[in-house]
Amino acid sequence: MGQIKPQLQQRKARLCFALSSICALFSFGEKIGCISTIKTKTRFCFVLSSICALFSFGEKIGCISTIKTKTRFCFVLSSICAIFANMIDRQTIDRIMEATNIVEVVSEFVTLKKRGVNYIGLCPFHDDSHPSFSVSPSKGICHCFSCGKGGNAVNFLMELEQMSYPDALRWLANKYHIEIKERERTDEEKLAESQRESMLILNEWAANYYHNVLLNETDGKAIGLEYFRSRGFRDDIIEKFKLGFSLRQREALASAALKQGYQKEFLVKTGLCVERENGELVDRFYGRAMFPWMSVSGKVIAFGGRVLDSRTKGVSQKYVNSPDSEIYHKEQALYGIYQAKKAIAKEDCVYMVEGYTDVISMHQCGIENVVANSGTALSVKQIRMLHRFTNNIVLLYDGDEAGIHAALRGTDMLLAEGMNIKVLLLPDGNDPDSFARTHTASDFRNYIEEHQTDFIRFKTQVLMDGVTDPIKRSEAINDIMRSVSMIQDQIVRATYIRECSERLSMSEATLINAVNRFITQGKDEKEKAERRVAGLKEIPAQVQSAPNPGMPQAPKQGMDTETMLIQAVIRYGERIISVRDCEDNAVSLALAQYVALNLASDNLHFTSPLYERVLKEANDHLLEEGFHTESYFVNHPDPEVSKLASELCAELGHLSPSLRYEQTPERLRQLTEKLVMEFRYTYAERKVNELYQQVLACQESPDQMAALMAQYNDMKHIKKYYAEQLGKTI
Repeated sequence: MGQIKPQLQQRKARLCFALSSICALFSFGEKIGCISTIKTKTRFCFVLSSICALFSFGEKIGCISTIKTKTRFCFVLSSICAIFANMIDRQTIDRIMEATNIVEVVSEFVTLKKRGVNYIGLCPFHDDSHPSFSVSPSKGICHCFSCGKGGNAVNFLMELEQMSYPDALRWLANKYHIEIKERERTDEEKLAESQRESMLILNEWAANYYHNVLLNETDGKAIGLEYFRSRGFRDDIIEKFKLGFSLRQREALASAALKQGYQKEFLVKTGLCVERENGELVDRFYGRAMFPWMSVSGKVIAFGGRVLDSRTKGVSQKYVNSPDSEIYHKEQALYGIYQAKKAIAKEDCVYMVEGYTDVISMHQCGIENVVANSGTALSVKQIRMLHRFTNNIVLLYDGDEAGIHAALRGTDMLLAEGMNIKVLLLPDGNDPDSFARTHTASDFRNYIEEHQTDFIRFKTQVLMDGVTDPIKRSEAINDIMRSVSMIQDQIVRATYIRECSERLSMSEATLINAVNRFITQGKDEKEKAERRVAGLKEIPAQVQSAPNPGMPQAPKQGMDTETMLIQAVIRYGERIISVRDCEDNAVSLALAQYVALNLASDNLHFTSPLYERVLKEANDHLLEEGFHTESYFVNHPDPEVSKLASELCAELGHLSPSLRYEQTPERLRQLTEKLVMEFRYTYAERKVNELYQQVLACQESPDQMAALMAQYNDMKHIKKYYAEQLGKTI
C-alpha cells in the first residue's frame, strides 16, 4: 500500500504537466511548424494526441515526474518536436492531391483566364509578355510553352516559392483543411533541413513574438499599441498585418530566441540580430514598431521597423529594414502583396503607394488592392510579380514635389513590361494614409476614378508646364518620347504619338522619328549587352576541357526515342494492347508490360535512370485495382517523377505528335511497336559508332582487332535489320 500514494502523486503531477503543456504548445507552436495553421477545432485534438504520445512513451523520452516546473516548457517543445519532426505518409499525400484544384492554386499567384477547357496566364517563371502558361484542370497540371516549367500543384509551389516538398504539401493541406499525418523522419532527412526553411520558421516565430509583445507587454502596449491606435488602426487590421513591437532592450529578441532553441547563425542570417565583435548578439530592430513583410504565399520573409521609443539611445534611422538574405531580396518583394493579391486579381488593378501605413490605412478603409515598395524605385522583378495579377497600375502619391518625383520614377520600366499606368496625386497635405482615414472606400474610389491621369498625359503636363526655353522644351519632349517608345503595343504607341502631337503642337512625323530613334537605340544597347554576356560565356574550342570520365555523359542519340517511349508508358501504361507472340498467337498485355518485356528480351535499358525507375514502378503497380499510370505519376511523391510526368502530359506539349490524339487499342499497339523498334534501332546505331571508335583506337593483338570487327559487323547487320523494319535508308 505504501507504493500506491507516490504513484498517484506522480500521475497527478503528470496531469498538471499535461495541462501546462497546452499553453506551451499554443504560445510556441510556430517553433515546431504548422501548428499555427491548424484550424481551431482540430488544435485541441492535436494537443491531446501529443500529450498521450508523451505519456505513452514517457519512459523513452525521459522521466516526466522529475522535471522541474521551470523547465517543463522546454521539455514539451523538444518532445513535441521529436513527434512532429517527420514526413507525410502516402495516404495523406493522396488525400491532399485529390482535394487540390490546380486552377485555384495557380490563381493564388497568377491571374488566369479561361480558354476552352484550360486556363491561360502570364508565366511566373520568366519574362512573359504574351500568356504562355497553361493550366489543365482535368489533368491537374500546369505548363509553360515558352520556358517549359510547370508540373502539378506541388511542383508549381516548389519552383515558384522555393518550398521543400513537405512544405508544399503542408501549404496545400492548410488550404484545403486536410489534417497532416506524418511518419518519423530518418536522421539523414532531419539533417537535410534547408537553411531557407530554418530562416522562414525563425521569421514566423519572430513575427509572433513581436505581435505578442505589442499586445501583452507593458512597453508594447504603452508605446507600440498606442502608436498604432494613434494611426486609427483597428484590432482586426493589427491582426491582419501581424503588426508588432520590439522592446528597447537591445538583447530582448535574441535572448528569447536562443532560449527557444533557435540558432545564432539564423538570427544573424535573417537580419533579426547583429553580431558584435565579441560574438554577442544584439537586436536589429530594438525600440521599434514592427511591420512583417510576407511573400505571395504568406511566408514572413523580412521586417520593417519604425523607431518609436524616445528613450532609446543611439537610434538615428526612422525606418530600418531587414537586409537581403536567402529568403528576402528587396527588389523582388512588395509590402502587402499577400494581403492584396486576391483583390488585385478581382479588381484587375493595383494601387502603388510608398509606405506601410499607406497600405494598412487603405485596407482599413476598404481598398485592398494596394501594395508598397517602401520608397525605393520599382524593379523589373517587382513589376513582373504584379503583372501576374493585372496589367493595370495606379501610382498613388502625395501632391507635393516629392510625390511628383516618385510618380515619375521607374515608370519607363512599367511601360516596357506592358503595364497600363495611371497617376493620381492627392490634394496638398494628404498622403494615402491620411486620405484613407478621412474618407470611405466608395469616396476614395470615386476620387481616384475622377482624378487619375494617364501617365503620358501626366508626364507631358509636368515636364512642359511653363517651359518656354527651346533647349529645355526639346529635352522635355525627348524625355516624353523616350517613355512612349517603351510601350510595346504598336497601336497604343501610335495613339499616344498622335495625342502628344496635338498637345505639344508638333508634327506627328517628327515625333514618330524620335520614337523610332529611341527604339533603335534600345535594341542596339540590348544587343551589345547580349554580346558582352555571350563573350563572357564563350570558351575557345582549343581550351575546352575534356569531359570528366567520372561523370555520366548524356548520349548524343536516342533521347528523343527514349522520351517518346516513356511518355507512352506514363500516359497509357495500363492500357491493354493485343500483340502476337513468337508462335503468332494473340496475347493481351498492358502497354507498360509490353515495353518492359521487349527491352528485357534484348537486355536493353533506358539511358536515363529516371526512365528506368518509371517503367519499373508502372509494372510493379499494374495489378492494383484502379491503377492509372498518368494519375499515379503526375501525383507521385517524388517531385522529380511528378515533374517529368507533368511535362510529358502537358496539353499540346507532347514530344511525340503521335500521342496528341485519343488512342484506340490498335493505334496504341502500332505506336508502341514502332517506338520499341526505334529504341532498338537507336541502340544498335549507338553501339555501331562505339565499336567503330574502339576499332580505330585498338592497339592490341590482331585477335582482339578481329573480335572487335566481328562485333562491329554483327551490330551493323542488326542495325540494318531494324532500319528495314522502320523503312529507313542507311
